[in-house]
Amino acid sequence: MKNIDVPLTHQYLNELRSILHGEIDQSEAAQAVYATDNSIYQWRPQGIIYPKNIEDLQLILKLANTTQYRQIVLTPRGGGTGTNGQSLTNGVVVDLSRHMNQILHIDPIAQTAWVQAGVVKDQLNAALKAHGLFFAPELSTSNRATIGGMINTDASGQGSCRYGKTHHHVLALTTVLNNGEVLASEPIAVAQFDAAIADKSPLQQQIYRQVLDMVSQHQDLIQANFPNLNRSLTGYDLPASYDGQQLNINNLLCGSEGTLGFIATAKLNLLKIPQHRALINIGYAQFQDALNDAKALMQLAPLSIETVDSKVLNLAKQDMVWQNVAPYFPENTEQPVQGINLVEIDADSIEALQHLQQQFLAHLANDPSVKRLSMTVAHGAEQIKHVYAMRKRAVGLLGNVAGERRPQPFVEDTAVPPEHLAAYIAEFRALLDGHGLDYGMFGHVDAGVLHVRPLLDMKLPESAQIVQQVSDQIVELTHKYGGVIWGEHGKGLRSGYAEVFFGAAYPLIQKVKGLFDPHNQLNPGKIATPDTQPDARLIGVIEVPLRGDADRQIKVTEWNEFANTMHCNGNGACFNYDLDDPMCPSYKVTRNRIHSPKGRATLIKEWLRREHLGEHKAEFDHEVYDALHGCLSCKSCAGQCPVKVDIPDSKARFLARYHQRHRRSMRDYLVSHLEQFMPKLVSISGLYNLMQKMPLVKVLQRNLFKMVDIPLFHPQAKQDLAKYGATLLDHDLKDLSNAVDRQQAAVILVQDAFTRYFDTGVLIETLQFIQAIGVKVYILPYLANAKPLHVHGFLAEFEQKRAENSRLLEQAAASGLPLIGLDPAMTLVYRQEYKSNYNDVAPNFEVQVQLLQEWLSEYLAHLPATHNAMQPTATYYLAGHCTERTQATASTAQWQQIFQHFGLELQSLALGCCGMSGTYGHESEHRELSAKIYQQSWQQQRAEYADRLLVTGYSCRSQIKRLDNATAKHPVQILAERVQ
Repeated sequence: MKNIDVPLTHQYLNELRSILHGEIDQSEAAQAVYATDNSIYQWRPQGIIYPKNIEDLQLILKLANTTQYRQIVLTPRGGGTGTNGQSLTNGVVVDLSRHMNQILHIDPIAQTAWVQAGVVKDQLNAALKAHGLFFAPELSTSNRATIGGMINTDASGQGSCRYGKTHHHVLALTTVLNNGEVLASEPIAVAQFDAAIADKSPLQQQIYRQVLDMVSQHQDLIQANFPNLNRSLTGYDLPASYDGQQLNINNLLCGSEGTLGFIATAKLNLLKIPQHRALINIGYAQFQDALNDAKALMQLAPLSIETVDSKVLNLAKQDMVWQNVAPYFPENTEQPVQGINLVEIDADSIEALQHLQQQFLAHLANDPSVKRLSMTVAHGAEQIKHVYAMRKRAVGLLGNVAGERRPQPFVEDTAVPPEHLAAYIAEFRALLDGHGLDYGMFGHVDAGVLHVRPLLDMKLPESAQIVQQVSDQIVELTHKYGGVIWGEHGKGLRSGYAEVFFGAAYPLIQKVKGLFDPHNQLNPGKIATPDTQPDARLIGVIEVPLRGDADRQIKVTEWNEFANTMHCNGNGACFNYDLDDPMCPSYKVTRNRIHSPKGRATLIKEWLRREHLGEHKAEFDHEVYDALHGCLSCKSCAGQCPVKVDIPDSKARFLARYHQRHRRSMRDYLVSHLEQFMPKLVSISGLYNLMQKMPLVKVLQRNLFKMVDIPLFHPQAKQDLAKYGATLLDHDLKDLSNAVDRQQAAVILVQDAFTRYFDTGVLIETLQFIQAIGVKVYILPYLANAKPLHVHGFLAEFEQKRAENSRLLEQAAASGLPLIGLDPAMTLVYRQEYKSNYNDVAPNFEVQVQLLQEWLSEYLAHLPATHNAMQPTATYYLAGHCTERTQATASTAQWQQIFQHFGLELQSLALGCCGMSGTYGHESEHRELSAKIYQQSWQQQRAEYADRLLVTGYSCRSQIKRLDNATAKHPVQILAERVQ
């Protein structure tokens, strides 16, 4: 491991800053965030560089290659989802994902694409879909894995037996070498070798000639020492670099993890999207049966076979993903499913697919060798996508187990010849059982790849030794079966075992490293040491700092208080590039990893660690505050993160402590208490609205309170709701249960500040609709929900309001009537924040306040079918609130059922966040970001669907009004029209 000269590194970065087009970040926050990936490690860099273009990469490497800076260490980074510390360093990280993420050219005729290294795989495939093409290597992290990262780890995944690994689809590369030169590489015919390299620099010619000499002269040694596997060694692939006819230096670079150069752009081979596909889902009584069955199924040549054990399956049942996949995995009451196989088949025609499917089903029906408990088939891209979404979340789901022992990646992508997999896994399990370890398993059985993550509490010092012992034993076991320990996810900080697997060919690998990186500056200590540096050594599996080393320095009570945020495992689901997905809108618009849930979780952990050790610094306080201040508190992370990391909750806890040391703004007090002022302000709503329209008032609010676009009271805000047939309740609800007319269906409506005062028309039409379908409405006295208090960290006052409101809600619930709320963000507070612990006393709040559609879908199921007789007359499009979509995942289907009941069609739209989220969009420093978030996803679809767009969230409707000067309706308004 190379020693880092910290002052020299700072000097290098300062000199580079003056000539770089991109940015350099040496903040403590950035260093903390880039210290982790999806591994067990936490290795702090000295700074992060964000190059804008290939010229920046040249400047970075050329300066580092000068005699003065040859101790500088540089490591490239893409999506940062590596499981083995591939992109971690104590030197300088070069993040190519922030700026170098453009698709440069697509040639649909030649079926090729040129892309920059930071392009995300799903981003590329989304652009290719219109041409009927796709980039083949399939990964579970495809919505955040960059092409550069895939190339650097020679990534592969599902379907690799058909499609191979990434290097099989790389046609050409543009790589910046250690001296700043740009190497343009593609396969070279040996017969034209001299002519092909004639225009290259002396250094590049030297590399080509020596590599050709090496691979041509040592073929026997190479063939004898490189395993012949579908998932063979990643990087420095000497067997694949030379076939006697061609020299393909790209196969040395693919999988080299940035140890040979910085890949800037790539020309990729594209394939036609399979026309017809089906997924056969099989449940087994034993996990071993799933493995054994896979052997026979492979003889039928499926596209892929994915295996998942019961631990992953049972965790999926607790996740939002289960809503879409439950029908494919029916419950067996007599015997639980212990393993599943997902067998994908494809064909060029429906007839051929049906024939192939019949072959598989006939085999399953006639083969008694294993016990199968269930069998279903998913047809079409959408259905198959739902099932694979569960499989793709497997790694993250394993991280959501209860307790402090969590799945740890260190022997989690071993590969052996598929015919040995079942026997190998039996020994693997026995080994882990011998250590008393629990674990979950899933993998690509067709390729012989197994994903295993033993459960360890890395805060315990002895866990590091278990990592070392198990790693040593699995290396021995894997080698025994002719396999490798890194079949899919690269080597990284497991590189200390390289000599075991390269054997006598390892000196050749060292020679390759020496040709490209003679001073050992590029991601040193990984894969190979250069032959030019005899004292250099590879890094051992536990020789760098571990996450657990830092985690154990956090006070136990605080670790427990911040809950799942502490268990962020770096799986990177929050890096999802898709703008039509609600996950973390603030990260999508800034593309700053600090602003992702993973980044924020990392900063909170580091802040707590420093607090406990007495290393508090005001500057770091402010860096953490700035990272969290950009959070919209939309709670999409809490729903979509497989580990359920809840940044809004942790943000509230942080702010409560932060403001014990640092003054609050006057705006915080005004905004957080506005709910409580509204009943009084509404009496002067006309004057209030008039003042809000005055230019001088707007300027004063922007300058004094940093608030913009303040909402106005609705013209009907002062209306007495009793005029609309509802019964207004008072605060004394003791006799409510006796007063209720049991002869008529009834509900209690829980008011929220937004629809009561700013969007009163929606509330009134809700009352009218509910009564029109024969249900009496009681209205609970207005109560300040206290969500704004929570968002801004006024936790003591939140506790007070929660206690007051809880008593009222409990009295109302005692009547036996359903309680319903209208605004999703406000209503869901009652089932989340109201049940969380903020004062060392666990709340005993069990009242269920339902969303309107939750109650309505259940109620309508018991109504006569007269409404169903209506013929569909219109199609509407649903834009759900992001909190609702991620926290109450059945809501979309419920709205669709309701509309169908009334003879209306409702289609769901894939949308990101609207960018408003309560007061976020009204805060002047967020005004521009709020608008950009809206433009990324909502604006185009709002324009396309216009008055057919139905919006459930008040904040979303107000954003449409503000930015598009258009009025969006709530779904209930259409229903109210329907029943008039």
